[in-house]
Amino acid sequence: MADTDTNRVFLLAERPTGRPDEDTFELAERPVPEPGPGEVLVRTRYMSVDPYMRGRMRAADSYADSWDVGDPLQAGVVGEVVESKGAGFEPGDTVTGDLQWADYATAPGTALTEVDPDRAPLSTYLGVLGMPGNTAYFGVQDVTQPQAGETFVVTGAAGAVGSVAGQIAKLNGARVVGFAGSDEKVAFIEEVGFDVGINYKTTDDYGAALDDAAPGGVDAYFDNVGGEITDAVFPRLNVDARVGVCGQIALYNATAVPTGPRKLTTLIQSRATVEGFLVSDFSERFDQSVAQLGEWVGSGEIQYRETVTEGLANAPEAFIGLFDGENIGKQLVKVSDYEG
Repeated sequence: MADTDTNRVFLLAERPTGRPDEDTFELAERPVPEPGPGEVLVRTRYMSVDPYMRGRMRAADSYADSWDVGDPLQAGVVGEVVESKGAGFEPGDTVTGDLQWADYATAPGTALTEVDPDRAPLSTYLGVLGMPGNTAYFGVQDVTQPQAGETFVVTGAAGAVGSVAGQIAKLNGARVVGFAGSDEKVAFIEEVGFDVGINYKTTDDYGAALDDAAPGGVDAYFDNVGGEITDAVFPRLNVDARVGVCGQIALYNATAVPTGPRKLTTLIQSRATVEGFLVSDFSERFDQSVAQLGEWVGSGEIQYRETVTEGLANAPEAFIGLFDGENIGKQLVKVSDYEG
C-alpha cells in the first residue's frame, strides 16, 4: 500500500503561447489511485522531461496525442510497484513505462516493462538505456548509417540523444562533429570522443565553422535542432549523404514557423536522403538496442551524463530549462528515493 493518502499530480493548466512558463502547470492534490484488475500502482522514483512534450501542449495532434487542459501530464517513469492486481508484477518490482507527472500512478501491467536495478542505475532506464539511447542507436545505425572515414554531424550534441549518437558514430569509425550550446558542453562532447565541438552560441558563421570542422563535407547528419544550423549543413552535404530528422527544438516554441532561404535545391546536387523518424518505429527491436547499449556502457565505450532536478514540485522548472539548454545529457526529475 502507498505510504500516504495524498497524491500530487501535475495538470496542464493552460496551453502556452510560445515558451511555456509556470502558468502552464498546475500541481493538484488527489487521492492515491487504486489499481483495477490487471493494473498496478507504481510509486515514481524518476521521471523524464523531454522536448517533444511541448508538442503535446498544443491543441493540434502531431505524432503524439495532445493533452487537453486539465489533463494530467505524462512522462517516461521508472518506479516501484506498490500494489498489483493480477498484472504479472509483485510489490517491490521495478518497472518503467509512460505514466504521469505524479507521486503515484496506475497502469495496466501490459504497458510496463520490468527493469533490473542491480544491472544499472535506475535513472539510466530513462536515458542511455531508455528512449533517448534507443533513439540515438536507431537514428545512427538504421537512418544516418555513418561509415568509417565519413563525417557525421549532430546537433544538440550534449543532450541525451545527441551525445550518445555521436559516440555510436565514432564507434563506427566516423569523424564526429557536434554542435552544443556552451563551452562546458563542448568540453563534455570532446571528452567522450567527438573530434570537434562547436559552440553555436558563440559562433557567428555556422557555415564557416563547418568548413573548418568538416572540410570534406558532411556524409551523415543527425538533426535534433533544425533552424539556422540545418540551413548551414544542407549546402555542405556530400553526394549520397543521409539526413535523419529527429527533432526541431529550435522551432518548438515558435508561434509561426519562420521561412528562411530554400535549401531543398541543394539536395538535387547531393542526391541526399532526408528521413524523419520516431523511436517507436523500432519498438520491436528495443531488446537489441538496449543489450548493445548496455554492453557499450559497461565497457566504457559509451559514456553518459545526467542532469537531475530534485523534487516533483520542480518538474516544470526542469522542463522549461530544456529550451534554454540548461541540461547536459538526460534531464531527469528525482521524485522519491529507491527502497528496493
